[in-house]
Amino acid sequence: MTTLLLVHGGLWEAGMDADAFWRRPGVVDALEDRGFDVLAPDRPVHAASWADEAEHLARALPTGPCTVVAGSNGCSAAVRLALARPDAVARLLLAWPATAGDPAVDARTAAALTASGAAPEVVAGLLAGDTLRGVTDAALAGLTAPLGLLPAEPENPFHQRRTVDALAGLVPGATVLPGCTEPPRPDFAADLGRCADAMAAFAR
Repeated sequence: MTTLLLVHGGLWEAGMDADAFWRRPGVVDALEDRGFDVLAPDRPVHAASWADEAEHLARALPTGPCTVVAGSNGCSAAVRLALARPDAVARLLLAWPATAGDPAVDARTAAALTASGAAPEVVAGLLAGDTLRGVTDAALAGLTAPLGLLPAEPENPFHQRRTVDALAGLVPGATVLPGCTEPPRPDFAADLGRCADAMAAFAR
């Protein structure tokens, strides 16, 4: 049985955990119904760096290689995990990767982080990066695990299609899957089946 490690989205957001992102919207059940063993750990709410996030996720890895499926800002943590533990991450799927380098988006995110108590150096570190927060484009190009990309459809300021297209251009052989809305959104229910089908097809 293939094991999936789901990495939820959010960034210092109260109440945004694996339950809110994956379980309540039905993603965990849908993937288990498709024959997968699913692990969905909580990310630390107030991690000071993406390296800390990757170290936390490493403790949730199963004994054998797994497919990592990450959403939104969780994509940054998942990429750092895949770079640190290439032996453990057999495949990597980045769903609705959070857009980096957009001044308006970064300003709103920085304000939210500051309001949540993040120190200025923590805010700067979490927002730093090239196409994806927390990692350089050169590091991304060195990913060894097969990469899947699932865009947000329709796109929104926080999950722009250009991010998926840029990632596809950076990583040789990356696969762009059919897009859908993000799980926490109320309209995700209509997309659940095809979203789970796309994830399952990539993971097998």
